[in-house]
Amino acid sequence: MNKFAGLLIVVSSFVAAQQQMSLQDCEEAFHNNNLQLLAEQYNINMADADIIQAKIWELPQLSGYINAYNPEDKRAFDAGRAKGAEITQLIYLGGKKKNEIAFAKSNKELARLQFTQLLASLKTELHMAYFNLYYQKVKLESITKQLGYMNELLKAYKVQSAKGNVSLKDEVRLQSIVVQLNADKTDINREILEVQQSLQILTGINNTIEPQIADSEVKEILASQPFGDQETLKEKALQNNAEYQYNLKLIDNSKLFAQWQKSLNVPDLNLGAQYDQASGTFRNEINLMVGIPIPLWKSNKGNVEKAKFAIQQNEKNAEFQKFSLETKVQAAFNIWKNNYDQLSEIRTKDQNNLELVYDGILKNFRNGNISLIEFTDFMETYRQTVLQVYDMKNDLIQSAENLNLLVQTKIFY
Repeated sequence: MNKFAGLLIVVSSFVAAQQQMSLQDCEEAFHNNNLQLLAEQYNINMADADIIQAKIWELPQLSGYINAYNPEDKRAFDAGRAKGAEITQLIYLGGKKKNEIAFAKSNKELARLQFTQLLASLKTELHMAYFNLYYQKVKLESITKQLGYMNELLKAYKVQSAKGNVSLKDEVRLQSIVVQLNADKTDINREILEVQQSLQILTGINNTIEPQIADSEVKEILASQPFGDQETLKEKALQNNAEYQYNLKLIDNSKLFAQWQKSLNVPDLNLGAQYDQASGTFRNEINLMVGIPIPLWKSNKGNVEKAKFAIQQNEKNAEFQKFSLETKVQAAFNIWKNNYDQLSEIRTKDQNNLELVYDGILKNFRNGNISLIEFTDFMETYRQTVLQVYDMKNDLIQSAENLNLLVQTKIFY
């Protein structure tokens, strides 16, 4: 195998390990493959099983006897002359089964809300990671471009410095910029690796994910605004946020539990029939059996009191969650608005002018129209500005996603 063929294999393997995916592709893979989400689904299945179990009654009990020893005839196991049998069934009173089933169904609703909240949280994490990766890639492209030019320039200056044509100070000045660009590149690459790892875990895809999204689509996302003001968003959050709805549902759940515990104080009825061959008043008699505990005290009083306190606790927790959610929505909206206003001040024309000036500075420096100090000062400013602009765009999308998570209904793109 020649070197060229070997190189092709290496490049092919690298490309195969990368997978270009749109956000929609990532979402589809997330729904199909995310193990955490799939595991949470089983809580709903287990809640279904609890409902089935709650509907099941106690089994009837069958018992019987035969004679062990007949003292009159001095015979052991005289089953032919003395035997009997009885069957009993526990009959629930006080609505115990109805209350138990209602409580089990309420638990299923709680499981569904927990699943919904996890779905929303992981989906938001997916979106944040996807756009973070997109902007880290864009930053890396810009830094790599700058670094390529600066490395060539530094190489040329090192040659001239060795010949004594330029000062060592100028070489060091260029070297410092190259060092900073390399440091930026290292930080960005580290961030890319971490985000790609998160995306792989979220989507269940082994290959490295590369964002595939049009610049026009990103511009639309950056320009989009939420549907409604702060108060409207708060109302939507209270209606749709699964975590808050879970806390509200928990109040109803604890009330159902308290009702169930209260019904357990009602004695149950044991109903049955008995056959006796010879030991009763009559031969071969059939008797009706009825048994019920004597309610001298409430046997489940402690659990009833505990359930009442649980209701009060859940009501307070729901009040806290409401206040917390409204506060978070307000803060998230203000953060988004601040990011949006800051980015809006940087017009597209301004960004285009920055690139035009960058190209002009490079051209003028090559032609000797500007000094090295002017050139390096501009390059440092340009480096910082480009990174800051991309970070601002990324921050805007991240803040929008956070607001989406709190409201949990379509308010943006």
